Amino acid sequence: MPDDAISRSVRSEPAETTRPKRTRAAKAVIPAAGLATRFLPATKAVPKELLPVVDRPVLQYIVEEAAAAGIRDILLVTGRGKTSMVEHFDRQPYLESRLEAKGDLERLAAVRRPAELAEIYACRQGEPLGLGHAVSYGESHVGQEPFVVMLGDEFLREDQPLLPAMLDLQERTGGIVLALIEVDWTETKRYGIASVSPAPELREAIGSPAGLGEVYQVTGLVEKPSREDSPSNLAVVGRYVLPPEIFGAIRRIGPGAGGEIQLTDAMALLLSEGMPVHGIVYRGVRFDTGLPLGYLQAVVQVAARRPDLGPAFRAWLADYVKNELSNSEFATSGAGEGH
Repeated sequence: MPDDAISRSVRSEPAETTRPKRTRAAKAVIPAAGLATRFLPATKAVPKELLPVVDRPVLQYIVEEAAAAGIRDILLVTGRGKTSMVEHFDRQPYLESRLEAKGDLERLAAVRRPAELAEIYACRQGEPLGLGHAVSYGESHVGQEPFVVMLGDEFLREDQPLLPAMLDLQERTGGIVLALIEVDWTETKRYGIASVSPAPELREAIGSPAGLGEVYQVTGLVEKPSREDSPSNLAVVGRYVLPPEIFGAIRRIGPGAGGEIQLTDAMALLLSEGMPVHGIVYRGVRFDTGLPLGYLQAVVQVAARRPDLGPAFRAWLADYVKNELSNSEFATSGAGEGH
């Protein structure tokens, strides 16, 4: 993309002498073109990203997370049959007028809220060929600036944010900043895994928000290694702050694990060429709705914390666990059911 395709104002405060001034990421790309086969037949006509967690779709929680971190420009990378994701963030004049006429101002505000969160744009990925391939569709939108990638099937508890610290760190260090979680060693084959070295001086620089753990310099990345080949149990999860150089790296890599264009491989290429890569370990509550079990866990946990629903729901849930799950039907059911 030409250098003059996107113009931005430059902040006027004095330049720091300890480190170069960098542009703070202000746009996000949300890849959401997957087929969601694990949720069929529910996702045959309804995008997985719009499945409700109580009364808001998963995607709205993600956009709310971005907006709370100051990201107000969001590109959805969608696929065939997923236009309803964009429509969710549009105004609905007829519905709004009906709610207003009934005096239902609480629901009216809830219906209007998605359209007020951010500017939503969309492009279509013709065929889902991997996360790296999906991210490449954001090149013309983000231009020559750092940007955020947020996966469309996971979100964080709103009182334990991670994205602001990632943005602060990337503005300080440049390069790539990753979200990391500790996983069981038997689960490394499901994730991109980082090899790391401590960076305690950077941990002090981002403060002590709830849910944040160590900050590491990432020294290597490998996609879905076996337990025996895994350099650590620190897994890369669905929040990234990336530099624009990632697009050139994606073009230079070939298909990786699963025959797909892997974002991990593109980041590893930049790392091998000297790009700084850092990771923040997240120890807060993360909801992974990519599998049916994780989705159900998210619904239960979010409902239990709701001020309006929580007290009655928790009382019912406790009674259900005590009285229903102890009966012979559930006691004899196989442990694998529901996975």
